[in-house]
Order: sequence, then structure tokens, then C-alpha cells
Amino acid sequence: MRYKLLFFALLFTVICVAQNVKSPSEFLGYELGTHFSRHHQVIAYYEYLAEQFPQMMKLKPYGTTYEGRELLVAFVSSDENIHNLEAIQKEHMQAIENGTSPGKAIVWLSYNVHGNESVSTEASMQTIYEVLTVKKDWLANTIVVFDPCINPDGRDRYVNWYNSFKNTPNNVDINSKEHHEGWLSGRPNHYMFDLNRDWAWVTQKESKQRVKLYNEWLPHIHVDFHEQGINNPYYFAPAAEPMHEVITDWQKDFQTAIGKNHAKYFDKEGWLYFTKEVFDLLYPSYGDTYPIYNGSIGMTYEQGGSGRAGLGVITANKDTLTLKDRIAHHYTTGLSTIEMAANNVKALNDEFGKFYGHRDFEYNSYVLSGDKDKIGALTHLLDVHSIKYGFTTGKLRGFNYKDQKNEDLSENNTKLVVSTNQPKATLVKVLFEPQTKLSDSLTYDITAWSLPYAYGLDAIATGNIVNTNTNAPAYTITSINNATYGYVTDWNSMDDARFLTALLKNKINVRVAEEPFEINGKTFNRGSLIILKGDNAHKKDYVSILNDAVNKYHKELTPATSGFVDSGKDFGSDAVKMIKSPKIAALSGGSVSTLNFGEVWHFFEQQLHYPVTVLDDAYFDRVDLAEYDILILPQLHNLEDYRLKSIKDWIRAGGKLIAMGNSISVLENDDDFSIVEKDGKKNDSIQKPEPYAISTREYIKKTITGAIYKAKVDTTHPLAYGYNNIYYTLKLSGDAYEFLESENAVYIEDTQKPLAGFAGSEAQKLQNNSLVFGSEDMGRGKIVYMVDDPLFRGFWENGKLFFVNALFMLE
Repeated sequence: MRYKLLFFALLFTVICVAQNVKSPSEFLGYELGTHFSRHHQVIAYYEYLAEQFPQMMKLKPYGTTYEGRELLVAFVSSDENIHNLEAIQKEHMQAIENGTSPGKAIVWLSYNVHGNESVSTEASMQTIYEVLTVKKDWLANTIVVFDPCINPDGRDRYVNWYNSFKNTPNNVDINSKEHHEGWLSGRPNHYMFDLNRDWAWVTQKESKQRVKLYNEWLPHIHVDFHEQGINNPYYFAPAAEPMHEVITDWQKDFQTAIGKNHAKYFDKEGWLYFTKEVFDLLYPSYGDTYPIYNGSIGMTYEQGGSGRAGLGVITANKDTLTLKDRIAHHYTTGLSTIEMAANNVKALNDEFGKFYGHRDFEYNSYVLSGDKDKIGALTHLLDVHSIKYGFTTGKLRGFNYKDQKNEDLSENNTKLVVSTNQPKATLVKVLFEPQTKLSDSLTYDITAWSLPYAYGLDAIATGNIVNTNTNAPAYTITSINNATYGYVTDWNSMDDARFLTALLKNKINVRVAEEPFEINGKTFNRGSLIILKGDNAHKKDYVSILNDAVNKYHKELTPATSGFVDSGKDFGSDAVKMIKSPKIAALSGGSVSTLNFGEVWHFFEQQLHYPVTVLDDAYFDRVDLAEYDILILPQLHNLEDYRLKSIKDWIRAGGKLIAMGNSISVLENDDDFSIVEKDGKKNDSIQKPEPYAISTREYIKKTITGAIYKAKVDTTHPLAYGYNNIYYTLKLSGDAYEFLESENAVYIEDTQKPLAGFAGSEAQKLQNNSLVFGSEDMGRGKIVYMVDDPLFRGFWENGKLFFVNALFMLE
């Protein structure tokens, strides 16, 4: 009797708490959907719920954004499960290793990765409230992880902008200012990166912290909540083709089952939706594909709205789409997803175990050889993803990435080996395979990303598992002293670039060799750095600064007891130039691509650690360009004639212009620039009319969707210092340019087809004999053309040194 009374007392207490707990509207002080909640208000509500339901909810901060906002997740489940959360997590991860099937389902719901797709964070508050107060029965064997806002910086940027410009009351007319964000929208993070394309590359602070936590749990289901154009109905799974071949039948079938469950609720309300269109499952760095390649049922849900919708907007069919409507739709699919997990716990666990069981692929080991710094950079990425690796030496045979045939990789050096005999086998295959199989050429993103190409490493793929050890390539750190004439070091990687900028910022003079030379029996290539005691006699802390940089960036220096080299040019030669510490500016605003500008900005501040001045389009004409040595033009659509004239005058006076991507097409129309676009037109050909229904497929004949091409490198050109004669370039469009009269540093020659990825038939014809990177003189200055973006999404590691060379090596 005593236990029964205790039970009913506890039950009464729970009911009272549920009745008294505040809904999001009650807590916030306004009806949900009538205002946009700022990030701190959302966090406050989650903290409030955690106080109200301490036995059912646990908050876990997992980091901060670049602007200092908190990132956190909420674990929600039954009292028993929350009490045993660590044990459940441990059992779940052990099951991945040993193939067992624990009895809990884990669902991870990610909201607001794009800041101005703001409805999902609002919906998250209503969803978690409902789960805690009404749908508790689902939690007996289910743990739900809520990430209420992946991108707080972008969200608050949008919310603050909207609250600043909206009418009172809000205006549903699409022409009103409140429906037209400015140049920097709330979609990206602080550095204007698209976090939904950064799951695999983890270039951003938010991504690194989130993916670390995600890999500690590896949920059975992961949902990424989004918004699309205001005139689109709701989208949910199943996804569209192409789907990567590693995706299992179970993953496809259960997507369909979840979609049908959503449809049941949407049909009841008369809401429109679509499936199996637009959103494919190929590119590995999305919030649906990255989880899929880690065994989850990964899905994207897309609500019509986005930054254009505001609190309400009239759509093309004259309906009014409100924020309340958008919340209701995301709230419904969120609950439906949890319901499906709770009703399929055993099947989710059984199939998850099968996914992590043995999977036999064509290639089971990827062996990579090359510069130690580049291998080190790749292992840092693998560590973030909990991908295991080892090292080996000696001769191996397999499919050679460079020559596309079976060959030996026989250099007697330490090689990195990543194999599929590990839990992350599927992710390994997706990230390392030489060529991704396409079931359809109509894709939503790039179609090639293979890491050996991205990191500039020689590689072979083998069918067998290669035995490894833990002996990573070793560094020999040189002890610096003030008695030595000077020091010499190589130039191959971003660590070398960071070493250089660390010295330049500390006023250490550094020289660069423009010709190969030999000293102390060791050969140094063009681009090698030379640091001389005599050049730095003015610096009392020369030794300590150099020592700090050497240790931080693992630089191996060769002492030089004399400036008299064994062969080549002596250190006093004109071929050994002093590297300037340039003052650099980058154009922003106007028609400049926010994403490409963000890549440049992030590169300087977070990768190169070198200052850059951001010049905005709004006041650019009032800036004295003579104060700057280098101006970077990120991709842009137009440049006024008068502005281009002032830039040309600045170049002729000694400035250096770096033009990226489609900004080159703006210069191409001016006769003072010799760059010429290839058009491939045949004036004598007659086009046969094509049916309307296949117009999209006709269009993609002219496009390249992120394909990898093998390019030749002129290693004598300063842009190419640190490279060998082959570079793998990631082409993002079908645009192509003729060779320059001279100074073609990197170019595609005698080939049309890519090594990997999709290129349309018409676009392929233009790539033969086309420029990738080059330069030309204008008066006393220089123009650098970067047709392909070496900083794309921050992950094409082997392209970055070309950009650094453009800054410091090319005069």
C-alpha cells in the first residue's frame, strides 16, 4: 500500500508539473509565430525546460560560435534513460564495434543551420515542449537530441535585421523591405560559410565542435530542418537520385516509411508536399548525407519560406504564408519522426548493426604518399571524424590516382594508410574513392571531392587491407642560435605559409629563392625560404621569434654557414629576393559573392593568420588604393567602368590585382586585359529544337558540377612555387579561358574529360587547352587570374598555396 501511495503521489506531481510548465508562448511573452525569437531567448527557454524536467532533460553545451554565442544540445528521454545516459551512450558505441543491438533508438534533430531559415528554431521549442508534456510515452526506449540552433550568428543577424526593417504590423507584400535582406544575409555563419556544406570538411568552428559531439553518439536518425523558396510546398524524404551506391536498401526504405508517416498527417490537414525531387544524396558534407554515410537515416526537411517570408508573405498563388504555418509544418514532421523511431526501435538497432558490419568494397585500403605537412593536415581531418589510420613503408601496388591505372607506389618513405577494416568503413570509401559512381547527372552539388586530390598527395587504392604501424612521419626540429649565418627551409604547404606569415608579422626579413640551389649537399627548389642573420641584425629577439615559429609549425631548417652555395645562385644574387610584407585589401558588398568573399576572409584570419582590410562596395570609391599593395576581387557580377579605370590606374602604378572566378569575366570585356573567354560557338551549325521537358538536361551539357581535372604546372612560375608539374583542380563551372601570351602557371592541356566528377559534353570541349591560374603585367603592376577557386569551401587544401604565392612570391 505504501508503494502504491508513493507511486500515485509521484504521478500526481508529474501531472501537476506538466500542467504548470510554460509553453513557448507563455514563457516568451508573445504567441509563438508572431515574433522571431533571438538566440538568447531560445537558450533561456531550453534552460527553463531543463529546470522543470530535470529527470527527463539534460542540456550539454558543446561550444561557442565565432561571435561568442553558445552552442548546446538537449537530451530528452524517460527518467530512467536520462539517469543512465552515459551508460546508454557507451553501450550504443560499443555496439558499433562488436555488432550487438542495444534496445534504445537515438534521434537527433538539427535546427537552423541556415540562419535566415529561421522557422525551425521556433518549431524546435514547440516540439520539445510537446515531447516533454504530451508525448512522453515515446521516450521509454527513445532518446531525442535537440540542437535548437546550429548557426546562432546567422540567425541573430537575420532576426536583428528583420526586427529593424519590418513594418508594424508586418507587411505581407513581397516588395516590402522586410522581405529583402541586404548583401550579408543571415544564411551563412560569421565568415559567410554555408555550414550545411561543411559537415565533412569541418573548416568552421561550429562544425568542428558539432561533429565531435555527433561522432560520440552516431544516432540512428538525423534530421536537418531547412527552408526553401516561398512558393514551394513542403519537402520531405524519400530523397532524389543520385544516391551514392553505399546507401543501403534499408536506409532508402525507412526514408520512404518516414515520408509516408509524414504524408498521413499532411494529408489530414490538406497541406501540400513533394518527395523524391531536387534533394539528392551524394555530396558527403550535408546534414543528411554525412549522417547517412555514418549509418543514420539522414534526411533534409524543407519548408517554403526562408529569409523572404518574414512573419507572413503573399505567395505566387495569392495565399498568405505565415510564420505560424511554417512552424506547424516543421513541428509536425519533427513529432512524426520521433514517433517512427519509437515504433521501430528494434529494426533501427538491427539495421544499424548491419551497416557497421563487414562491407566488402572494390578498394579496401587507400595509401597516400607526399609532403609530411600535407599528410599531417589530412590526419587532423581524419581525427575529427574518428577515422582510424596507420602508416607503412616500402613498395605497394594498386590503382594509381595520378595515372588512372594499376601501378606501384614504391617510394621508400612513410605512407599514410586508411583502410575499411574499421567502423567508419563506409565514410572512408566515400571520402577516398577515386571516382564516385553517378546514377544521375542532375545533382544538387559538386560531384567530386576525393581527398587524395584535395590534399595533393600521391595515392593508390588497393583491394586488400594493407598492414600498418603507428609510426607517423617524424619531424626534426632545428635549434636556432645567433652564430649561424642563416637558415634554409622548403616551401610546400600551408604550415610553411603560416611559418612565413608568423615571421613577417614579427618583422623578420625572409628571402625566397627564384632558382633551385644546393647547399650542404641538399637540394632546394624554387620557393625555398632563406632567413639570414645579417638581414635581421636589427631584431634583438630574432632567435626567439624564429625558434617559436619553428616549433609551432614543425619546420625543419637547414643551417647555412655561408652564403656561398654548392650550386645555383648565391644568397646575394638577384635571384634571391626579399619577400615583402604586403598590405592587402579585399572587396566586399555590391555584387561580390558572399560565399567567395567569406572564403577569402576566413582564409586570412583563420588559416593564414595574416591581416586583410575589408573594403566595402559602398565606400570603395573614397578609398585611396595607393595605401594597398594587393587588391582581391572575389567573384562578382559587375564592376562599373569608372571603378575599373581607377583599379587599372592603381595596377599600372605598381598594384597587384587578384581576380577570382567569374570576376575574370568582368575584366575580360576590357581591352586592357588580355584574358579571353573560350566560347566554343560554331557559327555554321544549326541548332535542332529540343523538347521543352528536357531543357534542364540540355542545360547541364554546358555545366561542370564540381569535377576534378588533371592540370599541368609551370614550376618555374612564382605562382607555382612548392608544386610539382601536376595539379588536380576542382572546376565548379563550364567557364574556360584561352592561354595567356605568357605566364600560364597552371593550365589544362590536351584533355577534355575530368578525372572524377561530372562535366557536361559541351563544357568538356572548352576545357581542352584552357587556363587555370596565370598572370600578366600592366605597367609596373600585376594581374593574377584564378579561374578556379583554390579556396572553395576551405577544403581544397592543395590549392591554397597558389593563393599564398600570389600574395608573397609573385612580383
